[in-house]
Amino acid sequence: MSMDYYQPEVLINEDEIAKRVNALGKEITQDYANEEVVLICVLKGAYVFCADLMRKINLPVRLEFVSCSSYGDGLYSSGRVKVEMDVTGPIENCHVIIVEDIVDTGLTIKNLVELIQLKSPKSLKLASLLYKPSRTRHETKIDYLAFEIDDKFVVGYGLDYAGRYRELPYIGFLNAGH
Repeated sequence: MSMDYYQPEVLINEDEIAKRVNALGKEITQDYANEEVVLICVLKGAYVFCADLMRKINLPVRLEFVSCSSYGDGLYSSGRVKVEMDVTGPIENCHVIIVEDIVDTGLTIKNLVELIQLKSPKSLKLASLLYKPSRTRHETKIDYLAFEIDDKFVVGYGLDYAGRYRELPYIGFLNAGH
């Protein structure tokens, strides 16, 4: 492998992640007892979290995917979110949980929630692997949160840096300069 590859420092290890995902799965199972839930996985970062969470929910689960991005001049968001891939199945009158990898400024999730609400779900909640409260610009209610973290650039467990590090089984951060 000729590319430079830096080993990120562990922020949250595999066992900690597994314990939180298991607890969130139990909480969702209790909250929606005897109901079907629709998980909407926000691609690409949330796919590992969503797959693990789905297996810990002891209820009928349907899975949908969305992909979206905020766009502007590249460095700063325009404040708008572009949906690149929308759900394909019906979610009207369904219990819907958006599964996100990280809530940072809150812009993307705020816009995504507004777009999903237009589809008339019976209920709409948010599950997020990570939350950076220090970066919040748009208040967002996270119903099922795995971890609150400081303002570090995190990778692993589905999260990437320039398309790399998603495969790591833990959540890590890159050192200054790397």
